Amino acid sequence: MRKPIVSKGAKDTRSGFGDGLLEVAKNNSRVVGLCADLTGSLKMDTFQKEFPERFFQVGIAEANMMGLAAGMTIGGLIPYTGTFANFSTGRVYDQIRQSIAYSHKNVKICASHAGLTLGEDGATHQILEDLGLMKMLPNMVVINPCDYNQTKAATIAIADYEGPVYLRFGRPKWPIFMPDNEPFVIGKAITLYEGTAVSLFATGHMVWEAVQAADRLASEGINAELINIHTIKPLDNDAILASVQKTGCAVTAEEHQIFGGLGESIAGVLARHNPRPLEMVGVQDTFGESGTPEDLLQKYGLTAQAIYEAAKRAIARKNA
Repeated sequence: MRKPIVSKGAKDTRSGFGDGLLEVAKNNSRVVGLCADLTGSLKMDTFQKEFPERFFQVGIAEANMMGLAAGMTIGGLIPYTGTFANFSTGRVYDQIRQSIAYSHKNVKICASHAGLTLGEDGATHQILEDLGLMKMLPNMVVINPCDYNQTKAATIAIADYEGPVYLRFGRPKWPIFMPDNEPFVIGKAITLYEGTAVSLFATGHMVWEAVQAADRLASEGINAELINIHTIKPLDNDAILASVQKTGCAVTAEEHQIFGGLGESIAGVLARHNPRPLEMVGVQDTFGESGTPEDLLQKYGLTAQAIYEAAKRAIARKNA
């Protein structure tokens, strides 16, 4: 009988970024931080206090921040930019495309308050398209960790990667369930549960929802394979194909539009190599609205229940 995954408390993933940034900066003098007037919200205040000479407050000027960061890399620095995900992508897409991705600059674009779980700030700030925007850019690595521990590990690991990275994380307190000492490997998916009935591929906050869905399926004798896809690009195609070859069907879960996100990435892999029934749990081509994270996830169908039901549909299609 498999060992269940349990939560070891809760903490916001943005704090994982803040703590990871401070730790990596202590070990790497090339790391600098830039923020667009949201130091406290990005949990960059401890870095600012520890390394004031390596912190640059650019104000509400996100486009300038991206240009500054790109320029800093020419001198060998490793800039971590920090602002909300909406401002880290949509507002500055041209600067990222031209000055960072096209130029292959070693900038780490760190984006908080992503997805519906931003909550009460509403639709204008709840960006649900950022993973798609970033993954379409050549040279860009796209990472979406699932909890505090994995966000901290990812923040530390990306300093050793030479090239542009988009790191997405969130605002609310979220269950901590990943090991606190597990190294983060870019592009290497993590199998949380092994199974043969259906493959559950989840990213970000939705990994915890998928854990609960897998546990419910297991209580009914349905052994789901659960894989944490923390890196959207480069995607771990080998892990995806090996899992679906075993289970014969799949479900994706993401706090993002179904268009352009994890689901479509995996659909493309399966279409090219091993077509199988696939169900997608995500936002269905709509904007969000103001509300608590819990109420919004429920309304927009980003829940363990939705993943459970999608798994049942995928299995039925497989057996039809």
